[in-house]
Amino acid sequence: MISTVVAGAVLLCMCFSFTSLWSTFPGDKHAAMEDKPTIVLVHGAFADGSSWSKVIPLLQEKGYKTIAVQNPLTSLEDDVAFVQRALGEVDGKIVLVGHSWGGVVITQAGNNEKVQSLVYVAAYAPDEGQSIQALDKDAYEVRKYPRVPGLADPVITDGYIRLKEDAVINHFAQDLSRQEAKNIAACQGRFHVSTLTAKVSNPAWKSKPSFFIVADNDHIISPQLEADMAKNIRATTYHLPASHVAMLARPGEVADVILKAAGGQ
Repeated sequence: MISTVVAGAVLLCMCFSFTSLWSTFPGDKHAAMEDKPTIVLVHGAFADGSSWSKVIPLLQEKGYKTIAVQNPLTSLEDDVAFVQRALGEVDGKIVLVGHSWGGVVITQAGNNEKVQSLVYVAAYAPDEGQSIQALDKDAYEVRKYPRVPGLADPVITDGYIRLKEDAVINHFAQDLSRQEAKNIAACQGRFHVSTLTAKVSNPAWKSKPSFFIVADNDHIISPQLEADMAKNIRATTYHLPASHVAMLARPGEVADVILKAAGGQ
């Protein structure tokens, strides 16, 4: 009887030991994935979530859950609300990534306590009380930077802005194939004019680590302005020889920066 009890106790201890070993074994991929932040991608003007289509598989291959938000582009408040809804779906930490106008959106939405870091991809990164209009005025009228040609002749209908196909091919996505650029032009979102003067009230980069990709061949946002904003927010900065859509032209390099912001490779 005593021997049976002892044997049972030994077996129970062995079970606990194996359970403990399994839960801490470094090869437990599920546990490792649970520790990784979710990556939330925010598109810019004249775009939608498909602008991240080349980056998403690269992040998923590394085991990161990824969400591409579909913003309405109707106002800063509306876009921030869409991003906040996506953030609310996530359990755990988040890396928040914004392209172009999406940089303004993440600057405001990034104050969510789940957000651990911000990534700006050829994006605007305004300071408190700043708008896109104010940033451009400072760049072109005060600093006298050369004007980029991409927004010289947009189409405005009922208060919404879009780019002509030629502008997309030659200035928005000039380093993509002609057919890919034409697809972007056909699928582009309309961007409300009110977004140009919308001001950020509480920049998240003041309290969150930031990373910034400057697109050195950008024809939509001045690369010099991008570099200035990266310096102002004290971001870890990377330069890519890419057009405004760096995430489509150089998806591997963009994914690498996002992975650095996530704390892994």
